Amino acid sequence: MKTAKTALEAVSSIQSGDNVFLHTGGAVPTVLVEAMVARANELRDVNIYQMHTEGPAPYADEQYSENFRVKSMFTGGNVRKAIHEGRGDFIPIFFSEVPRLIRNETIPLDVALVQVSPPDRHGYCSLGISVETTKAALEHAKKVIAQINPEMPRTHGDGLFHVSKFHTVYEHASPIPEMKPKELSIEDKKIGTHVSSVIEDRATLQMGIGSIPDATLSCLGNHKDLGIHTEMFSDGLLPLIEKGIVTNKYKTKHPGVIVSGFILGTRKLYDFVDDNPVVRLLDIQYVNDTAVIRKLPKMTSINSAIEIDITGQVCADSIGSSVYSGVGGQMDFMRGAALSEGGKPIIALRSTTNKGASKIVSFLKQGAGVVTTRAHVNYVATEYGIVNLSGKSLKERARALINIAHPDHQEELERMAYERFKSL
Repeated sequence: MKTAKTALEAVSSIQSGDNVFLHTGGAVPTVLVEAMVARANELRDVNIYQMHTEGPAPYADEQYSENFRVKSMFTGGNVRKAIHEGRGDFIPIFFSEVPRLIRNETIPLDVALVQVSPPDRHGYCSLGISVETTKAALEHAKKVIAQINPEMPRTHGDGLFHVSKFHTVYEHASPIPEMKPKELSIEDKKIGTHVSSVIEDRATLQMGIGSIPDATLSCLGNHKDLGIHTEMFSDGLLPLIEKGIVTNKYKTKHPGVIVSGFILGTRKLYDFVDDNPVVRLLDIQYVNDTAVIRKLPKMTSINSAIEIDITGQVCADSIGSSVYSGVGGQMDFMRGAALSEGGKPIIALRSTTNKGASKIVSFLKQGAGVVTTRAHVNYVATEYGIVNLSGKSLKERARALINIAHPDHQEELERMAYERFKSL
């Protein structure tokens, strides 16, 4: 192991043509990324493999198109423009399968750039707030370059690695990116109320990040003994833990423990997970495994969508042919929840876009990706209600979804449905 005096020295072993993996979410080692980009005049054709990352992504700028190429497996706003303009590319894949691509060397990694907590007295560092696919990358990359950051929480689970595992370390304190909860709109609160109405006591929850999951969590104050097994979580969960509503008591897998792949939120959340044995961040190949999820009682999966057609097809990764995000773990949890005893897979979305267009549509936009098939969709919620499509015919689905569409769009949706199905 080499200890670098500067970030530039730390990344000096990166070479042209390398495949470089970046630590995910708020754990991305920004100082190492910036140092790598500072070497751009020495580098050509470096492939950057990543999930969503917080903060700037200077390697995706047009001026570095010959130096770095983004290979995104979940597209955030910092690389979306590069992908749309052809300087990067998108890999559609379930979140749970990314570690397998790394482990079987479908994606061979030369370098992994990670950010870790300081080593304990035994020499073990923690991957902190993000374990997910990074565990596999750290284990299989030829070289691991780590920023040791005292600001990084030390988490329990699969993210502990001895400092000797790292090729190069650079010690540098820098704030961990925070994502503060957004103010909930009237529509968000209504959706949260509808979704919470079908969540049972002793259910195990999976939720994403954003206003709709936070609104749902805010409506669970009278529930009892909820459990958490989720791809990720944020600050919206903390009040339920503090009030003793989340106990994880009735989980059949990891009872008494919150299981997640990564977290993203405020410093309050990071302080909560720091050295907290009640929270375990595990390999996403396990967390998002449908065979694991289905064994959890009353598994309730809450996911969102960009649009859904009147037969139940869900687009969640693109706006038409333009990649917006990724496949992620939606299908893993939708299917796992459906197979769980008493489970409930839920798609929750506002009825309209910010521009007033309906998100419940007659047909998905040309080029749109179907992330969740109509055969996998059960519950759908908007601010106008919640319906269960399971076992319903195409016409019955259309009627149910039109009933929870925005009133301004219902007449047009009915007309299009009648033309399509000849009756309604």
